[in-house]
Amino acid sequence: MIIEGPRVRLRPLTRDDRQRAQEILSTPEVARWWGEAVHEVESLLEEEAGFSSYAIELDGDVVGLIQSSEELDPQYRHAGIDIAVAPTHHGRGLGTEAIRVLAAHLFAQGHHRLTIDPAAANAKAVHVYTNLGFRPVGLLRQYERGPDGTFHDGLLMDLLKGELR
Repeated sequence: MIIEGPRVRLRPLTRDDRQRAQEILSTPEVARWWGEAVHEVESLLEEEAGFSSYAIELDGDVVGLIQSSEELDPQYRHAGIDIAVAPTHHGRGLGTEAIRVLAAHLFAQGHHRLTIDPAAANAKAVHVYTNLGFRPVGLLRQYERGPDGTFHDGLLMDLLKGELR
């Protein structure tokens, strides 16, 4: 499935994207938050029910990656989002647009709530997500292991249908 935005296009991530995905995830600005690129790329390429990984394209060039993980149980019916944008494209609103487009798609598919869980110290990401309408839910203490081998806190944020800005 291809999802179109005003400037960005989200299309399924393929094995042909492996090198570009590794380049993006290996940049120091992204690796600081995502971890080991090879492991992450392989995880993004795996096919699993409820998980979708997309290349974020701008004018035909892959400028980032975005993923959704859906809770398919009708009792819960929500989804999570993860995103990484190449540092050369930071500050241009492309990540914001990609999240907005994917969020609108997920809401249209019947999800009532979306979550995102940046590192608590990633102030830029938290700022972007807050501007989109995500609200802090709580601190996830020692949530993920960072590239330095120590555990770091995460910030759980959510967005209800109708709150997307």
